[in-house]
Amino acid sequence: MSDSEGTGYRVLANLVSPVDAKITVRKDITRPYVGLENIPSHGAHLTGWSLASSSISTNSIFEAGDVLFGKLRPNLRKCVVAPFDGYCSTDILVLRANTGVDPGFAGKVLRTEQVGAAAEMTSVGTKMPRTSWKHLSQIEVFCPGLTEQSRIAQVLDTLDTAIHETQAIIAKLKAVKQGLLHDLLTRGIDANGELRPPQAEAPHLYKESPLGWIPREWEVSTLEAVSATVTSGSRDWARFYADSGSLFVRIGNLTREHINFRFDSCMYVRPPRNADGQRTRLEPGDILFSITADLGIVGVVPVDMGEAYINQHVALVRPSPSAVNPRFVGHYLAGPVAQAYVSKLNDAGAKAGLNLPTVRGLLTVRPVRMEQDFAAERLDEIDNRIQIAITESAKQRELKTALMDDLLTGRVRVTPLLEGAAP
Repeated sequence: MSDSEGTGYRVLANLVSPVDAKITVRKDITRPYVGLENIPSHGAHLTGWSLASSSISTNSIFEAGDVLFGKLRPNLRKCVVAPFDGYCSTDILVLRANTGVDPGFAGKVLRTEQVGAAAEMTSVGTKMPRTSWKHLSQIEVFCPGLTEQSRIAQVLDTLDTAIHETQAIIAKLKAVKQGLLHDLLTRGIDANGELRPPQAEAPHLYKESPLGWIPREWEVSTLEAVSATVTSGSRDWARFYADSGSLFVRIGNLTREHINFRFDSCMYVRPPRNADGQRTRLEPGDILFSITADLGIVGVVPVDMGEAYINQHVALVRPSPSAVNPRFVGHYLAGPVAQAYVSKLNDAGAKAGLNLPTVRGLLTVRPVRMEQDFAAERLDEIDNRIQIAITESAKQRELKTALMDDLLTGRVRVTPLLEGAAP
């Protein structure tokens, strides 16, 4: 399709055609193999592949630039442009750009909401519905001339690459955090501000404890011993629910990703001003701990939380600031050692739950205050970096969705967009 043919709407069959290249793959064939699990639900990059086949099976050959489109429900919206030659599962529809169509543009069109929804609507079969190319191929899509197609693909590819790179940064930061959790919460730092060597290398620096090997300088304490209060939320607060007012913290406001709160789904209350109503009013530094359902999720109340309360599914631990750094204890309780300890306390054969005496008896380590402050600061810092990267990724995805909707429908033309971005 040349630029001289103009711009308009065309059916998918004018853009791409299915590749009928089924092969019997044998063990001696060593070319990349792509399965449905390797095609991301969102994103433009394969998440992995294997080499060779473990057994004789029927698959499909594809070439670099072909579009791999999941045709088996619930994978009907999975789509990626192949970066190399290879072969794939027959549950993947291999589509090749027609002459005069930019393969990258074709891949972007096939990833739109319009095509994804059409794939679900035109799928056939009952037990394992599959995409019906016969029907899907007649869906009309926006298709400009070849030059504009290439420019659209270039713009969206650039954004896809940025998203992919941001996701890689997030994965790297999360791996760094896991290393910090292990080092800071099991080894800590010595008087010189250096990490202690591992226990295996310097056993004389460590001692056994109910929480495993810990530095000799550290103590092990119960939460009750380092706290002024350990309690849980009041029951039957439904009558106090309101459209606005004080935040009502539930398990859904806690996350295992970090010890901060998430506010994507909030409830509010106007609590009674009696003693029971004020008993669970949160204060900065309070540690919240889920005690039903998904046990042991931890959150630490920040200084800018505002007036807030908890429900009966969450325990409130109010550490004594003179005894411990609340955020250090929060990180420790959310870390792998304490979480393994919590798992052992819960009877797998019974309804998941922890009572307050058990929460009071939960153990935490007590390094000197300098170590606590240092560890909390470092772990807060890495959590903040992860959150910044996640926020950036979300913005990039929103921009991508908006650009796809604009550029792939013709609502916004790519040439003026590029001219406006030029220095």
